[in-house]
Amino acid sequence: MSEYETVAFERHGQVAVVSLNRPDALNSFDATLRRELLQAVREVNGDDAIRVAVLTGAGRAFSAGADLQESASVEGDFSVEEQLNEEYKPILMGITEAPKPWISAVNGACAGVGSAFAMACDLTVMADNAYIYQAFTAISLVPDGGATWHLVRTLGRKRAYEVIATGEKISAEKCLDWGLCNRVVPAEELLSRAVGWAEELAGRAPLSLRYAKQALNEAIENGVGATISNEARLQAICIDSEDAREGVLAFIEKRAPEWKGR
Repeated sequence: MSEYETVAFERHGQVAVVSLNRPDALNSFDATLRRELLQAVREVNGDDAIRVAVLTGAGRAFSAGADLQESASVEGDFSVEEQLNEEYKPILMGITEAPKPWISAVNGACAGVGSAFAMACDLTVMADNAYIYQAFTAISLVPDGGATWHLVRTLGRKRAYEVIATGEKISAEKCLDWGLCNRVVPAEELLSRAVGWAEELAGRAPLSLRYAKQALNEAIENGVGATISNEARLQAICIDSEDAREGVLAFIEKRAPEWKGR
């Protein structure tokens, strides 16, 4: 396992917990955190022994977004476009395209680009005192990290624009009602409940989880005809797998299946 300065990496059997670990800065993103989180995401995705990952924040916030102090202290030529494309995007796409589920466990403030990381995960559990916050109009910026993509597809154009323009702090309960999270739990139980859910998913067929995720990612961009064909292609991969044969055999023998992920 790699050594990290701004990321905490723990294993719970087949579940990995990756924590943004700059609590004194509310887990805002600086260069070190961006670099180390990319490394951690790649480590998780490349380890077949890890079936499900949980992304959370150390301390009292998930993430306050980009570290504005870092941005203010940059000397010389600075391109925010290059930073977003070259440093943030590989991490976000690593989660989006991962061959396994990622669950965001959102504690406290989840603001700015930090919200993009929470929304990029496949499932989200929020503490009852957590909130999602698009803080950009207060500093004359726009949402980034794919936040607008997630917001407009989840909320619709008018509501998405409203939460951006007004800078509303969307409570956990409202996030649940609007489809921005799956579950709301007591703050003191957040990590244990998220890990428990991850452990439950880790017992499911990994190929099913992988290709259902891929199918949804493709379906959200394609028409129904292309979606049917994509599903057929992925179903062919699954039905010919060792795990599919094991699933049928375990059902007949009335026992728990032993998944291999192949």
